[in-house]
Amino acid sequence: MTVSSHDRSPSANPQSDGESLPVRAERSPARGMNVPRLSNSRMAHLPTVKPELRTHGTTKAARVAIIGAGPYGLSIAAHLRARGVGFRIFGNPMESWRARMPAEMLLKSEGFASDLYDPERRFTLKRFCAQNSLCYADMGLPIPRETMATYGLRFQRELVPDLENRTVVALDRSSKDFLLQLDGGETLIASRVIVAVGSSHFQYVPPNLAHLPAALLSHSSEHHDLSRFAGHDVTVVGGGASALDLVALLHEIGAQVRLVARQPSVAFLSKPVPRSLWHRIRYPVSGIGCGWRSRFFTDAPMLFRYLPQPTRLRTIKTYLGPAGAWFVKDRIAGHVPFLLARTPAYSEVRDGRVYLQCKGDGGQSELLTDHVIAATGYRVDIGQLDFLSEKVRASLQSIEGAPVLSGNFESSVPGLYFVGLASACCFGPVMRFLFGAGYTARRLSEHLSFVSGVRSRLRLTGFRDLTRWVL
Repeated sequence: MTVSSHDRSPSANPQSDGESLPVRAERSPARGMNVPRLSNSRMAHLPTVKPELRTHGTTKAARVAIIGAGPYGLSIAAHLRARGVGFRIFGNPMESWRARMPAEMLLKSEGFASDLYDPERRFTLKRFCAQNSLCYADMGLPIPRETMATYGLRFQRELVPDLENRTVVALDRSSKDFLLQLDGGETLIASRVIVAVGSSHFQYVPPNLAHLPAALLSHSSEHHDLSRFAGHDVTVVGGGASALDLVALLHEIGAQVRLVARQPSVAFLSKPVPRSLWHRIRYPVSGIGCGWRSRFFTDAPMLFRYLPQPTRLRTIKTYLGPAGAWFVKDRIAGHVPFLLARTPAYSEVRDGRVYLQCKGDGGQSELLTDHVIAATGYRVDIGQLDFLSEKVRASLQSIEGAPVLSGNFESSVPGLYFVGLASACCFGPVMRFLFGAGYTARRLSEHLSFVSGVRSRLRLTGFRDLTRWVL
């Protein structure tokens, strides 16, 4: 086995992986109208309101609908609530953290980069751990998945109590508004919709494995409980943090596990250690890693939007490549066989097991295994969002499957916004991580608060129809 270490600060767990399509110009609000902006200094004085609903027969209406209740959806909801913008939010809170990630997993992200975001930064992970006598450090102490999940649920109960644990099964667009259908049959009209579904819809499985039956093949995001693999032969395909975490956990429960990775070596992040002033200046810490390049990605997502499209796409695909957490290295080095510089070229079912043929620079390998776990990441493809109507999907401009977004996260369908992993191609690598939720919530809530103020003033002055064209 060949391993290497990167001198980078561990970054937050990722939510990831023709001709240039122009980014649609942002629409300007009506000029000559004095609509006050809300500064951060005034956030503490803003009222908290319940989402506003208007009844139209059996259909309810909301100013904003948020689809998804992970870190991004909850952070946005907390900001909208503080600004007095009416909304409804739908989803199972922190579902991926509670029901999909391995129960014994430790976060790759550092403590300071693992927050959910409220406007006043009062409900941080650090404060939550202090209040509940849980171990915490800004850097150098891995955070258990269970701690993160519990923290997220507490954040939701305290700051987003109006969350509706329901699923949006269909989303369509009328001439003026959006029509959402919920499980159970309720329909909802919304002026604006925020899609914050995270990575759950974008699982990627290599074509040479995808045809295998579900009993013998699964994605790394589907394993909260690994106990069923104890005593079984398991092959994990992939070389990133998810793959290495699974290999370590499977080995520790008694599975016969191996790793198949296309990389010639397996990389691990370096353990955080005290650094000199000169080193801190040369390689400043950011929420996704060390170095000025990482600081640019975390501090200037808006500037990233203006980079040439080929540069943005190349950066998203290559920056902060596959690497395991520093605390995983000793748990698997020398204990688990690695088949490096190989990829699955052929697979089939033989006598209830999977026959794999792996080829690459490392040679050719053949093996039989009880189960294959594809820890092969995520690829954004808005075509996989099956709750979107065909009309909405056909109207969405995209770049390699990802939506083209304005500076306010708005897509080519007016009033439809995408955040999180789906926004990475426009706003940079930070959107693949928890840390990106802070910028997203601030930017989007400011935009929607401003839009709501303009619309309200136009209605008060009698120009109701003008709101449809101006905003």
